[in-house]
Amino acid sequence: MPSSQDLAFTPATDLRRLIAGKKLSPVELTQLYLDRIHALNSKLNAFLTVADEGACSTNSHNSEQADVSALAQARQAESDVMKGKRLGPLHGIPTSIKDLLPTKGLRTTKGSLILKDWVPDQDDFVVTRIKNAGAIILGKTNTPEFGHGGGVTENKLGDFCRNPWNTKMVAGASSGGAGASVAAGLNPIAHGTDGGGSIRVPASFCGIYGIMGSLGRVPRRNTGPMSFNPVFYSQDGPLTRTVADAALFLQVMAGPHPQASPVGTIMSRPPNFSAALSRGVKGLRIAYSSDLGSIPVEKSVRDVCYKAARVFESLGASVDDNVYKIDIQEVRDLMTTLVGVYDYANYGQYLDKGHLMMPYLREGIENGAKITGLQYAAALAALQRLQLYTRDFFKKYDLLLTPTLAVPPFPCGHRPHVIDGKPVGKMWGFYATLFPFNFTGNPAASVPCGFVDGLPIGLQIVGSLRDEPAVLAASAAFESAQPWSHLRPPTS
Repeated sequence: MPSSQDLAFTPATDLRRLIAGKKLSPVELTQLYLDRIHALNSKLNAFLTVADEGACSTNSHNSEQADVSALAQARQAESDVMKGKRLGPLHGIPTSIKDLLPTKGLRTTKGSLILKDWVPDQDDFVVTRIKNAGAIILGKTNTPEFGHGGGVTENKLGDFCRNPWNTKMVAGASSGGAGASVAAGLNPIAHGTDGGGSIRVPASFCGIYGIMGSLGRVPRRNTGPMSFNPVFYSQDGPLTRTVADAALFLQVMAGPHPQASPVGTIMSRPPNFSAALSRGVKGLRIAYSSDLGSIPVEKSVRDVCYKAARVFESLGASVDDNVYKIDIQEVRDLMTTLVGVYDYANYGQYLDKGHLMMPYLREGIENGAKITGLQYAAALAALQRLQLYTRDFFKKYDLLLTPTLAVPPFPCGHRPHVIDGKPVGKMWGFYATLFPFNFTGNPAASVPCGFVDGLPIGLQIVGSLRDEPAVLAASAAFESAQPWSHLRPPTS
């Protein structure tokens, strides 16, 4: 049996085998992670709520809620093992839920002071899927307000979420708490969401793996008329230390659901993601772009990612350089328009409490109310052009590689506004290689590929629509050639 320190960094796939073989107690494993959270969370602020015994609340709508503490879940998981019951794919594995999804009986703030005391009556169905797979929910991970942090996990609930490789630095956003928690060994796998890079940013900055599936692979809940809006750009997905763990966790989340919005949901059953991991990349046509034709990227990052891209040639793929080119300002403009309208429709109800919001979030919602029909129509046209260009591109290539981010992790309280000597948008310039693929709907992952000044750098792997298996296979091939899961940050 590994030591406690090694056990905390053991892949979920291995933990699951140990639990099923009655060699590892879910209760002891859960207690290990809870102890680590209590020891390290004050330095990282990765968790906003921890599912301790006694920390779970009731509310006026449901005064008889079941015990949702992590240890109560673990005791039930252990009992099921000892009784020989059928075990789910994540049985006994501690994990976390990003604090954007409702969790029954467990505080859900969405990173906002406005909701700081909200305890939902029901789980989001993605949470239900994770629970039904046997996972143990340790708590809710930190996120910027309503997931809108400009690539940084900050809110008015407390301190920044900090990077385990250097706690003066950001962990990324909006799944920053999830990324920091996995990197620091506070849980082996974590749930995240990605609406503009929110899985891939913290994966890159924290030196772990994260994947966003194709748009609609993990469906969205039908919550009313806005659920039928055909413009959607966010996906739930995993952050993990290994590609195999991500494939396993994504399988649990993916697939159509009767409570999902019928608009945009991929109605076919998902492929077997784990089965794709051994396929390799031999014979694949891969493109590498250092800047998508218009994005400033720091030279140190370009150098690391270019070297990583060449690894795929050694694995039997062909790699062409700089053949995907877009106008990033046009993509940013369409994003501002479409997201602004969506945010006003969803969060305009909170503007009377705007003094409790982060100023840039309030401003973004207010601006969404001012967008004209002409601006919205122009954004839809630009979206179609981007989608068609990308669709045609993937008729020629199997995969696209880019730097995940334009810079290494930077200090908390700061955002780069100049990159490689060129001015960029302060709230978006450093992750501009990511959000185009939220709007095209393509699956994309970030794999750790090196370091700059002791801080992690990620390589983005983008696949054609609905081809997560190719992204996962390429990720696993790179992981085998250039392993990273054994690397541990100082704050762990």
